[in-house]
Amino acid sequence: MAKRLMLLTLALTGMATAPLSAQKPDDQIAPLSIQLQKQGEASLTAGNFTSADDVLETALAVDPRNRAAFIDLARVATRQKLFGKAVRFANKALALEPNDRDALAVQGVAMVELGATPRAQQNLTKLQSLCGKACPQVSELGAAITRGPSPAPAKPVSVSKK
Repeated sequence: MAKRLMLLTLALTGMATAPLSAQKPDDQIAPLSIQLQKQGEASLTAGNFTSADDVLETALAVDPRNRAAFIDLARVATRQKLFGKAVRFANKALALEPNDRDALAVQGVAMVELGATPRAQQNLTKLQSLCGKACPQVSELGAAITRGPSPAPAKPVSVSKK
């Protein structure tokens, strides 16, 4: 509870300075937002998805131009198998920078999981044109396309007693 209150206070503090930050160029993200994004990234790496989600959303409340926070939220959603949500967060990052390699890769992986492999292939083609075959995002998305969607967990069969 205290942690959520602290995050809310930080978000409100960032919102109070929003008129000042609106005058900055898009490539200058509020330092507090970057700090929160790094905390969220650490929580994601540790497997604490709820904390990562909370901190990353706070980072976006402080500065909605933080592309890395959108990408990390897409990664959280992917790890939780919420692939549609992952695509939406990646779309928000791509709206800020259409050539963001990480956003294209995360979005492509989520699309593969949703069965939209042709669209994921388009992302792979765009990544290859941006960075060739040497960048890790090409390898990540290429492997996901080759592997295909993860099999759905089997549901137990119920046997009725008559």
